[in-house]
Amino acid sequence: MKSLIRLKTSLQENIQEILNQQIEMEAHSSATYLSLSAWASQQGLVGVATYFKKQAAEETMHMMKIFDYICEMGGIAISPEVKNVPSGFDSLKTILELALESEIKITESFNKIMDACYKSKDFQTATFCTWFLTEQMEEEQQARRALEIHDLIGFEFDGLFKIDHQIGKLIAE
Repeated sequence: MKSLIRLKTSLQENIQEILNQQIEMEAHSSATYLSLSAWASQQGLVGVATYFKKQAAEETMHMMKIFDYICEMGGIAISPEVKNVPSGFDSLKTILELALESEIKITESFNKIMDACYKSKDFQTATFCTWFLTEQMEEEQQARRALEIHDLIGFEFDGLFKIDHQIGKLIAE
């Protein structure tokens, strides 16, 4: 039985629905990053594996931040089921490109959430989501930088070792 406190919320149903979809997207992204980390680890790329584990943890934190917001607003947050996590990658460049594409999709998703918030006049949720858009600038930049490092260093001599080391250093930035 719901108490009166839980029946009243300013969180509109359509906004709650797209926030729950974002929770699912963040969970899938986290699981994908873990898969990328596992592949990198198997290849002996310790720096890259560590970088992707950090990214997985960040995506989980983002998911929980949205989950908590929905609950705090009196809504119903849904724990996502994660399916179709990619695995078995061809190359380091493939996983770095996948990471960048994933971050761009997440940014696009937050832009759609913001659009829905403004159309629904849900400025409170829009304010909440502003933090994520700022965070996405950093996430895209970091993913793009990892790909640039790969392309700039190349594979001659000890290039792969240098790439691994430089991408591993991105976690400290």
